[in-house]
Amino acid sequence: MVITRTPFRISFFGGGTDYPVWYKNYGRGAALSATINKYCYLSVRHLPPFFEHKSRVVWSKIESVKEIDEIQHPSAREILKFLNIQKGVEIHHNADLPARSGLGSSSSFSVGLLHALHALDGKMATKRKLALDAIHVEQEKLKENVGSQDQVAAAFGGFNKIEFGGPQEISVHPIILNSEKLNLFQDHLMFFFTGLSRNASDVAAEQIKNTHKKTVELETMLKMTEEALKILNKNDSLDDFGKLLDENWKFKKSLSSQISTDYIDEIYNSGMEAGALGGKLLGAGGGGFILFFVRPEQQSKVKEKLNKLLHVPFRFENLGSQIIYYAPEHSYQY
Repeated sequence: MVITRTPFRISFFGGGTDYPVWYKNYGRGAALSATINKYCYLSVRHLPPFFEHKSRVVWSKIESVKEIDEIQHPSAREILKFLNIQKGVEIHHNADLPARSGLGSSSSFSVGLLHALHALDGKMATKRKLALDAIHVEQEKLKENVGSQDQVAAAFGGFNKIEFGGPQEISVHPIILNSEKLNLFQDHLMFFFTGLSRNASDVAAEQIKNTHKKTVELETMLKMTEEALKILNKNDSLDDFGKLLDENWKFKKSLSSQISTDYIDEIYNSGMEAGALGGKLLGAGGGGFILFFVRPEQQSKVKEKLNKLLHVPFRFENLGSQIIYYAPEHSYQY
């Protein structure tokens, strides 16, 4: 049996420039993101050949099937096919936070399952391989309208600038901050669950379709990634980071009519009125978690203003997808 633990992520800047339609046609893309201590857990084992079914997948449904093609969970089905898994397997999925909530949960699942299945086969996969294979499965096999940052973040972990495009396709650059500055930065972050879930691929479809019309906005959002790094490297107040997030959110909303709603705008405006310096809806948009950048002394006012929403404390993590349990199995003769 193998158990993997793979983190979710929050993305600050550069979302939209990680879509292949952008970085393969308009130059490079870049995203500033961090993985957090909220995780997707996957346990995988070879299923003994004593049952009528060959494989079993436990998620929000319980599937017992004789053939891989019968599996309804899209990522599980396509990853098993991609790795050419012939033996029966049992897959159990659990998570700290809900799916379809803007935290890259689908990619955390993909990376975690790839990691577990490689280990079950007695192989060690590099972080880069996990990221690129997850990108391939989601974009080429599943034909999802997804970018390339979530898979990289889930595999590598940490607070990074991730670049897309060129011969390497992806490159990961850790953000270097001393512990005091990093803790202060995290102390400014708050996020709340809007209560809405959505399919990122559906929301992103319009944005991808509009890419050729939104090159100015996307170029500006790409530059904000560099501007954010400059702010972090200054010895001044972090307030400008929050203000830049606010500016970025206004640009992001202009990319598609699917990104925000009246309800989300109401939440955002309420947080800003209570003292937040900036923020954004995480992920593709349409629902999920909303992030605010708030001075620590103002956070009680923001909590009070948004008291109908669930506030979720978190911190950054640096490990990426990890195997937290590994026990080699004896092979059955099929």
